[in-house]
Amino acid sequence: MKIIADLHIHSRFSRACSTKITPSTLAAAALEKGINLISTGDFLHNQWLTEIKQNLEPDKDTGFLKIKGPDKGVRFMLGTEVATFFWEKGKSKRVHTCIMIKNMESISQLRDVLSKAGNLDIDGRPILSMSTSELVEKVINIERDAFIFPAHLWTPYFGALGETTGFDSIKEAYEDMEKYIYAYESGLSSDPKMNWMVSQLDKYALISNSDAHSLEKLGREANVFDVNKIEYNEIFKAIKEKDKTKFTSTIEFYPEEGKYHYDGHRQCNFSLKPGKTSDRICPVCKKPLVIGVMHRVIELADREEGYIPNNAIPYTHQIPLREIISFVIKKGIGTQAVENKYKEFIKAFGTEFNALNSSFDAISKIDHDIAEMIEKIRKNEIKIIPGYDGVFGKFELL
Repeated sequence: MKIIADLHIHSRFSRACSTKITPSTLAAAALEKGINLISTGDFLHNQWLTEIKQNLEPDKDTGFLKIKGPDKGVRFMLGTEVATFFWEKGKSKRVHTCIMIKNMESISQLRDVLSKAGNLDIDGRPILSMSTSELVEKVINIERDAFIFPAHLWTPYFGALGETTGFDSIKEAYEDMEKYIYAYESGLSSDPKMNWMVSQLDKYALISNSDAHSLEKLGREANVFDVNKIEYNEIFKAIKEKDKTKFTSTIEFYPEEGKYHYDGHRQCNFSLKPGKTSDRICPVCKKPLVIGVMHRVIELADREEGYIPNNAIPYTHQIPLREIISFVIKKGIGTQAVENKYKEFIKAFGTEFNALNSSFDAISKIDHDIAEMIEKIRKNEIKIIPGYDGVFGKFELL
């Protein structure tokens, strides 16, 4: 059974998230995208937890949750992201970590323990005054089978290996609790090819998720499984063991499109391709640049680009269908014209992933120009102006 899973999303109770996000709209958007398994996001937030309980029910066959009423085919896994702020050796550390759990009964215990370190109901992604190792220890003590992984590993401000965080390894970031970390999230601004340059990461599974703050962003990165059934232990065993017969691939955003790929300064409209000797000072304002993901990967790399580890999970790059439509018809991505064309594709192919992976001839029956654009993307006949300092990258034709 093919499963497409997006294991890191947010509710409308997280900062800068769409107010349209509800359990029901998430299920509908996942179904439209072609996602079978999705995180609930933000399960520590009391208002969102109430909505989860009101709208979702246990699915006895899988151990996950599903929308109450007629089965839509989408399953939910209890997941959240937590920000830990702490001091180490006189320096401030800020790390985002994702937590997935199996049992609804564990949430009240987690809330009791973690609320001592911060207010869980101010933000869907709570800020806790504790170290990453303390967080993992407290979670594992309550839910032994919890799946815990560093979120967007390389992003400058909150990634465990990001520039401002200051850690140079996952072991350094999570200390003795690193033994419970067996995967990491690569983030939108990096892809497997970049991560494979860093040999210390070989022991962990690389997973890719959308970190969606709106319904439209679901599945822009995802994980593909081929398992006997959707079941918590089977999914995470496949990840932990990097079993390529079951964890078959990841779906990747082009990393250049990520908003922290290059070094740069948004306010100065300046960016540059990083290197080990690149200047860290903005030539426009003379202030320190925001050091991007590519720069950090190069700093920690001990391999040349192109190296593929023996146990590497394959991957494919995709550009979301709405972006492609917007580019071709020259209308804003949030316009009704783009949405109407998108719905046309969904009606024809059932899901966005089906549409993006269909033949040229099949796509051409819906729209020949869009079919040609998708074909050019498949042939890498595009260039991408890399993102930097919070600015998303943009793709263009060669």
